[in-house]
Amino acid sequence: MLGERWTLLILRDALEGMTRFGSFQESLGIAPDVLTDRLNTLVEYEVMRREAYQEPGRRTRYEYELTEAGKQLHVIIGGLQQWGDANLPWPDGPTALRQTRGTSKPLHVGFVDEDGREVPLDEVDTVHFNDYPNR
Repeated sequence: MLGERWTLLILRDALEGMTRFGSFQESLGIAPDVLTDRLNTLVEYEVMRREAYQEPGRRTRYEYELTEAGKQLHVIIGGLQQWGDANLPWPDGPTALRQTRGTSKPLHVGFVDEDGREVPLDEVDTVHFNDYPNR
């Protein structure tokens, strides 16, 4: 579901506060039928929810808001952007920075242990579930 073309860009815009179909379309330059399909998929998988709204004198339209599951994807989008900034940087620098609200201290994505300490990448092991003897 996340691998569909356009999906990560829609999520990026949603994480920046975008909710309306027309805003997504204008930002991304995406065809309406493709955008409809991607938004429907995100709603189907409960990454976004569709909420009706109506401006005075206009027909009912829908906003697309991130669910809790969708908000959790901020780490994924941030990690991909962080990787791109480090390995395929734009000449003018990063396109966005993540900061702690209230202090503006810079943030980065990383692995954190249960005590809240960041673990260096070369100290991270991946254990596959089929490697557990009682699973």
